[in-house]
Amino acid sequence: MIVQQTLDQLRALKLHGMADTFEEQLALPSAQTLPFEDRFALLVEREIAYRSGKRLTALLRKARLKHATANLEDLDKRSSRGLDHRLITSLAHGEWLERAQSILITGPTGAGKTWLACALAQRACRLGRTALYARVPRLLEELRIARGDGTHKRRLIALAKLDVLALDDWGLHALDPLGREDLLEIIDDRADRRATIITAQLPIEHWHGWIGEPTVADAILDRLLHHAHRLTLKGESLRRRHPQPKSPTDDPA
Repeated sequence: MIVQQTLDQLRALKLHGMADTFEEQLALPSAQTLPFEDRFALLVEREIAYRSGKRLTALLRKARLKHATANLEDLDKRSSRGLDHRLITSLAHGEWLERAQSILITGPTGAGKTWLACALAQRACRLGRTALYARVPRLLEELRIARGDGTHKRRLIALAKLDVLALDDWGLHALDPLGREDLLEIIDDRADRRATIITAQLPIEHWHGWIGEPTVADAILDRLLHHAHRLTLKGESLRRRHPQPKSPTDDPA
C-alpha cells in the first residue's frame, strides 16, 4: 500500500522516470542488495534521461524538419560528393552554434542539401537548441500574409529567437520588394546572434543578382558570408540511386 502510494505521488509530481525505475527495482531481487545511495542515484539518473528525451522530442516536433530522421551519422561520405569530412566532424560538435555562424550548402538538385540541413538542425536539437526548417518561398508568403493579419512583427521576433533557422530553396524564385525586406530583417536579426543554415541550387556568386536590389543584397550577404561555413555538394542525384520517398538521402532541391 505504501509502495503504491509512493508511486502515485511520484507520478503526481511528474517524476515519471523515477517512478518507472522504482517499479523496476521492486521487480528485480538484485536491486534490493544495492545500497540506498546507489538505488537513489539510479532513480535520479533515470529521471534526468527521461526529461532529456522528452525535451528532445518536443524540440524535434517544433523544428518541423522535412527529413525528421536525418542524422549526421548516416551521412553518405563518398569522396565524390565533395564533402569536407573534417568540417562535418567539426560541425557535429556544435561550435558553430556557440559562435552563431552560418552554414551555406549549395549543389545541384537531388545532391542531398535538404537532408544535410535537416541533419545539422537535428544535431542542434540534440544539443538542446531550438530549430526550425522552412522553405524560403513559403516563409516569405506566410510573412506577406502576416502583414495583413497583424502578426508580422510577432513572426519576425519568433524567427529571431530560434537558435537555428534552416532556410531551404534559397534563390529558387524571384524576390519582390517585400520579400527582400523580410529577408533582410530575418538575416539582420540573426547576424552574430543565432546560427543559420541555407541550402540553394544557385551558386553563392549569383546570390547578389538574385536578391536584386544592390544595397539590400550587400547588407544581406555581408551578414551571411561573415564567418560562414560553405559546403558544395557534387555528384549525381541521390534520388535516382535511392528512389524511396523516405530515403535519408532524398533531397527535393
